[in-house]
Parts: sequence; C-alpha cells; structure tokens
Amino acid sequence: MSLIDIDMSIHQNPVDLVEQIASSHDWAFDRSGEDEITISVSGSWCDYNISLSWMGELEALHLACAFDFKVTERRKNEVMRLLALVNEQLWIGHFDLWQAEGVVMYRNGLLLTEGMEAGSGQLEAMLNAAVEACERYYQAFQFVIWAGKSPEEALGAVLFETHGEA
Repeated sequence: MSLIDIDMSIHQNPVDLVEQIASSHDWAFDRSGEDEITISVSGSWCDYNISLSWMGELEALHLACAFDFKVTERRKNEVMRLLALVNEQLWIGHFDLWQAEGVVMYRNGLLLTEGMEAGSGQLEAMLNAAVEACERYYQAFQFVIWAGKSPEEALGAVLFETHGEA
C-alpha cells in the first residue's frame, strides 16, 4: 500500500477544530454545514464575521473576513490602490475587493494536502492574523471610502506608531 492509498476520511475536519477554538474563546459561531463555519469576533472598530470553509477537493481551508462597509463606484479605484499598498505590508493573507458586492475582504488559505492535519495553534494563529490585519487597516479603508483621503494618506495615518505614554 502506498501513501496515496491511505483513506483520508480518518483525518479530522479542520472546521471541527475551528469550532472548538471558537467555543474556547466564547465567540459566537454558526455552523452552516459540515465544512463551513462563521465566527463573530469583537474588534476595536467593529465585529468581524470570519467565515471558514473546508474545500475537500482542494484540501484547503479558506478564511474570509469582510468589512462592514460597501465601496462606492466613485471610490473603487482609490480603494484598489490602497489594497495594493496594504498587501505589500502583509506577510500572511491578503485583502481583496469583491467587485460585484463592493466589499473589502481579508482572505487567507491553508493547504492541508496529502493527509496533513491542522493543529489548534496553527488555526488560532490563522484567526488571530485575520483579526490583527483587519484591526490594523480598518481605519485606512474608512479614511479612503468615507473621508475621501488618498491611499497614501490613509495608510500613513494607520501605520503611525506611538512610543511611550503621555
């Protein structure tokens, strides 16, 4: 028997493990199917609804977190420029603009090919990376969409770091 012949059904569905993580943090969640879960995580700027979907045929876990505002057609080009600037800053995951809905979304994927299983630490890090990226750049998207700032101004404002205490 080769490694390819191993029955993959014995492996844990990563969405089950994500549900356990959500429960341990007392995060509200909805399990819409065996391979899908949506978790609500409170952030500083809004509540983030993080959707995770297991795609068995790809052996991949997909994470998506949409912001709670819509991008108008008038600001779409500026938001696209901001997306490019923000994505240059990220090491994990990326932001997209879903054109049809006009929604800014953070996305990430985890490949679990050849029977690999995700650990709880790995999945928790994936969730934390999503929330941290959304928290860090949320205001930049607000500045561009609602305040009419340029992408460069908006990014400069959110990447400004303070040192010490006043």
